[in-house]
Amino acid sequence: MRAGRRTADHGDEPAARAALTTGPVDFERFYLDEYRPLLRLAWSLTGRRDLGEELVQETMLAVHGRWHDVGGYDAPGAYARRVLLNACRSFARRRAVEVKAMDRVARPGTVTDPRPPDDELWAAVRDLPERQCQAVALHYLEDRPVAEIADVLGITVATTKVHLHRGRQALAARLGSREEER
Repeated sequence: MRAGRRTADHGDEPAARAALTTGPVDFERFYLDEYRPLLRLAWSLTGRRDLGEELVQETMLAVHGRWHDVGGYDAPGAYARRVLLNACRSFARRRAVEVKAMDRVARPGTVTDPRPPDDELWAAVRDLPERQCQAVALHYLEDRPVAEIADVLGITVATTKVHLHRGRQALAARLGSREEER
């Protein structure tokens, strides 16, 4: 029960308790249904599970804070994905600044990027331009249709198709050239 809120004395206490917890139960269901798919998306975009978990938790906190609005959306998961993609974008910007700063102060021969090697495909996806990366991840990792991706990214369907097409071309060129080198 929230602080400062009084309950009426109802004869059927479980029904009264259920009426008070309708919102949180809905959010709990949302959380349980969406956590793993959001984590897969964040992990694929950042290359790190620990960071993906942190970004998903931040996303869920943001969604929970606005649940009175978001819970009424037709697709609250799309809103959560938009929040998550923005969080990934913010992390990437901060990381780029950190790497540049470390490059300026690093001694010759020191490693400035401690990320371990990961799956070659997702490393290539992360190297795509931002919108292409996001569109490809949403389409192939979460199997989202183009219209849904457009909604999540806040762009038109046509623009989404362009990002997917260009992303596929770039991946084919990059990964195809690596196959030829082997």
